[in-house]
Amino acid sequence: MAVAKKTQEAAVGGEAPRAADFTREQELAAYREMLLIRRFEEKAGQMYGMGLIGGFCHLYIGQEAVVVGMQMALKEGDQVITGYRDHGHMLACQMDPKGVMAELTGRRGGYSKGKGGSMHMFSVEKKFYGGHGIVGAQVSLGTGLAFANKYRGNDHVCLTYFGDGAANQGQVYESFNMAELWKLPVIYVIENNRYAMGTSVARSSAQQDFSKRGASFNIPGEQIDGMDVRAVKAAGDKAVAWCREGNGPYILEMQTYRYRGHSMSDPAKYRTREEVEKVRSENDPIEQVRKRLLDKKWASEDELKAIDGEIRTIVNEAAEFATHDAEPDPSELYTDVLR
Repeated sequence: MAVAKKTQEAAVGGEAPRAADFTREQELAAYREMLLIRRFEEKAGQMYGMGLIGGFCHLYIGQEAVVVGMQMALKEGDQVITGYRDHGHMLACQMDPKGVMAELTGRRGGYSKGKGGSMHMFSVEKKFYGGHGIVGAQVSLGTGLAFANKYRGNDHVCLTYFGDGAANQGQVYESFNMAELWKLPVIYVIENNRYAMGTSVARSSAQQDFSKRGASFNIPGEQIDGMDVRAVKAAGDKAVAWCREGNGPYILEMQTYRYRGHSMSDPAKYRTREEVEKVRSENDPIEQVRKRLLDKKWASEDELKAIDGEIRTIVNEAAEFATHDAEPDPSELYTDVLR
């Protein structure tokens, strides 16, 4: 008990953990995973523009370090749930790019058999529980997954992702209260990309330090550089250990940035081109890893180009599958539907 209290005091008042020291293998793995998400999202954007993807489509370009770093802190059986900007989370959970892309195009081979689209696909096998279109809805569901873990007596942790906009929703705080009251193993990962749809957090949030949002519930929280995969991994390790020890929920505010608009229909005129380019040139999560690999001579330019080529092949094959796979049979309208 004394140890847990000491840990909590360090979590609430102490400094965030310093960036993890990655091995060559970890740097390369992070580079691959982030590059896969980046290239997949770029292709999805192209396909949307060609009319091959309908409905809403929210791209994750710029935020790749968050989900990749957090995934590196998990073990088999841990769960992930998120909102509608979800393709990166799926790929980080090792879901098949073909199945993800096929769902975007509404095909039979998609993860929700072509019925869910960009915002609603799942994989029980990979412990990925969506993709949710209602702002903040996944926070209550993620808390429920953590409740199930505690009820079953396992040591699994649920990562519950949501954005700075969703952080202002009422059900988020109801979930916080329940999670702390029952000491549930849930990590609330707030992906603060600075703009809730098109509104700056400075104009929409009275408390802009989202790591403090759980203070009135005694939930510890930290602000993390969400553009540095090593910092994310270190914070993830700390938060996961906290939850597995039975200490209850934890909040991680990931300070990140999206390069594209809120969705494909958003021209993002509420910020300057210079602002976006400044982040791209100075703080891009993938370029940071690329630079370290080259500086440490852990990889050559040719080796990194080869990796990019492999990733592009995977993404192109996914796009090919997603445009040639059959559409769902009309009878699918009546399957997996609660009536």
